[in-house]
Amino acid sequence: MTTAIQSPTPALKTNPKFIFFTDFDGTVTQQDSNDFMIENFGIGSARRKVMFQDVLFGRRTFRDAFKEMLDGVTLPLNKCIEALLQNIALDEGFKEFYTWARENNIPVVVLSGGIEPIIRALLAHLIGEDEVKTLPILSNDVAPRPGKSFEDEGGWEIAYRDDSSFGHDKALAIRAYATLPDDRRPTLFYAGDGVSDLSAAKATDLLFAKSGHDLVTYCENEKVPFKTFENFSEILGVLKDIVAGKTSVKDVAAGGA
Repeated sequence: MTTAIQSPTPALKTNPKFIFFTDFDGTVTQQDSNDFMIENFGIGSARRKVMFQDVLFGRRTFRDAFKEMLDGVTLPLNKCIEALLQNIALDEGFKEFYTWARENNIPVVVLSGGIEPIIRALLAHLIGEDEVKTLPILSNDVAPRPGKSFEDEGGWEIAYRDDSSFGHDKALAIRAYATLPDDRRPTLFYAGDGVSDLSAAKATDLLFAKSGHDLVTYCENEKVPFKTFENFSEILGVLKDIVAGKTSVKDVAAGGA
């Protein structure tokens, strides 16, 4: 029995001219599900913020800091998901954006530093199970701790997607498209808000960074061009103008905030 080899560029299936990559927590959603768990069931808000500042300014890796934060969450996984379903809301413009993107052959790919079962549960709740089935999600996973199950206290831990310092280097998926020959390469967009998006920040043609969040700080420090946004309604307006030829990626990036 042979195993099918997966293409590194599955979003090219419909020959799109544009591909939109996006972070999930705090970008597609109004709140960050991981922050919610860490602050309410783990080490708390103050300690989380200190640890992410250490990541932002290069004093420790995202991989190590994030695992330490999640290790402090001992609530069973199903209880975590129940709490998140009650407290996490969808970005107010995402549904309209996602519908428009699909209608205009612009694949949307979720690249997340979070945990896939949580992401899928939230998206099924927020946009519908049928929509989630066709939405590509590349993220970390979750694993039971030795001798325990997901239903036990302290029974789960994050299972990182790769061996990078990020745990999931989002730029790897993007580079598979960015390095294509010019005649096959789509224009690439990315939207994000925080430290898990640092590796992706330099990999796309146009970066949308959420106003007032850590990704903006990083881009300003590293001189990475970006366009700020408050919600996906703003992103939709920009993309419509680019697709219609009213403006260019270069002009939008040069306009910055």
